[in-house]
Amino acid sequence: MARRVTSRRVWVSTGAAWFFGFVIFLPILWMVLTSFKTELEAFAMPPTFLFFHWTTENYATVQGRSDYVHHALNSIIVAGGSTLLALLIAIPAAWSMAFAPSKRTKDILLWMLSTKMMPSVGVLVPIYLIYRDFGLLDTRGGLVAILCLGNLPIVIWMLFTYFKEIPKDILEAARMDGATIGRELIYVLTPMAIPGLASTLLLNFILAWNEAFWTLNLSTLDAAPLTVFIASYSSPEGLFWAKLSAASTLAIAPIIILGWFTQRQLVRGLTFGAVK
Repeated sequence: MARRVTSRRVWVSTGAAWFFGFVIFLPILWMVLTSFKTELEAFAMPPTFLFFHWTTENYATVQGRSDYVHHALNSIIVAGGSTLLALLIAIPAAWSMAFAPSKRTKDILLWMLSTKMMPSVGVLVPIYLIYRDFGLLDTRGGLVAILCLGNLPIVIWMLFTYFKEIPKDILEAARMDGATIGRELIYVLTPMAIPGLASTLLLNFILAWNEAFWTLNLSTLDAAPLTVFIASYSSPEGLFWAKLSAASTLAIAPIIILGWFTQRQLVRGLTFGAVK
C-alpha cells in the first residue's frame, strides 16, 4: 500500500513538473513559431499553431536590415566583461566580509541589497549626464561599467553565502604555512568555491545579457547589444510581430543554449552549501 501511495506521488509530482514546465516554455515556443509566419499569419485570429505557411523570410529580412553578428558580439563583450569585472571586485569583498567581518558587515550587506530595490529610472538622468560628459555614451566600456555596478550587490551576496560555508580552519592552516592573502584567495579559497563561482558567473552573465533598460538608454549603434537589436523592430507604425519574433529568437538562442549545457553546474552552484 505504501509503495502505491509513493508511486502515485511520484507520478503526480512528475506530471505537475511537466505541466508547469510546458506553461513556462509555451511563450518561447509561440515566439519561435511566430518567427516562421508571415506578418498576416502572425496577426491571424484565431491564431494558427502548426498549420501555416512556414517561411524563413523574416530571418533573412532581420539579418539584411541589421547586422546580427555585430550586436551579438557586443552582447558577448558587454555581458562577459561586466561579469569578469564584477567577480574581480566581489571575490575580495566577499572574502573580507565572510572571514574578517566587522560590526557593520551586516549593515553593509543590507545596504548593498537595498540598492537593487531602487528603480533604475530614478538615477537615469545623473548617469546619462555623467556618461555624456566623460564620453561613455554608446561605448562598450560604459555598458560594462554600468552593468557591473548594477549586478555587483547580487554577486557579492552570492559569494558571501558560499564563502561562509567554507571552514575557517582550512584558511588558518594555509596562513600557518605562510600563505599570503593573495595566495589564500587564488590557491585555497577559489578552488574550494568553484561551484559557487561558476553559478555566480553564469547567473550574472544571464542578467547582463538580458539587461534592456541601460543598454537602450546608453547605447545606439556602435555598442548596441542584442536588446537594442530587438527594440529596433518597434516603430511608430506598430510592431512587426513576425520579424520581432525572429529577432527575439536570434537574441535568446545563444543564452538558452548556454543555459542548457550548463544547467547541472548552475543548479549545483545554486544549491552549494544548502545541505550540511
